[in-house]
Amino acid sequence: MTAMPIREPAQLAELTAPQLRLRLDEALRIYVTAMHYPPGTARHRSPMWLEHMLRTGWLCVAAFDADALVGVGYGYRGAPGQWWHDEVHRGLMLIDRRSAQRELADYFELTELHVHPDAQGRGIGKALLTELLSRVDAPRALLSTPEGPTRAWRLYRRLGFTDLLRHYHFTGDSREFAVLGRTLPL
Repeated sequence: MTAMPIREPAQLAELTAPQLRLRLDEALRIYVTAMHYPPGTARHRSPMWLEHMLRTGWLCVAAFDADALVGVGYGYRGAPGQWWHDEVHRGLMLIDRRSAQRELADYFELTELHVHPDAQGRGIGKALLTELLSRVDAPRALLSTPEGPTRAWRLYRRLGFTDLLRHYHFTGDSREFAVLGRTLPL
């Protein structure tokens, strides 16, 4: 029997917007690989990630294995006029007007959380999420994730995220998503 090499845990670090900009290509490669998107997706997402860095309450935490970026998570304070906020508001309004107002009143949007597939299964996603949300000063965190029994889905459930919307279709995307939320702190 061959012994498996012991791997040191990934090191976490909060990144400023300028620090993430320097590693944006690396972070987007992780995103594209983890989400199984076509390679050209990074080129289209880059301007959006750069714009997100300018939003109120933007926070980013990254995971490194030696000097290699293996995971990244970021988010910001959600607000009316932002695409995701308005899309979720539209969906929640179909269910219950008061719920839409309550859920979207004051929250942190977990916008991206991705771990390179080669580094998954080591607790990096949980560590990133826990560290990122420990720095948030909002009473709630909201996120969307593709429907299905994925590692991300199981992680969010283990950490207490509950359903706001299920089988939801964002404008321009044919996939079904779940919108989940939970109170903070974790």
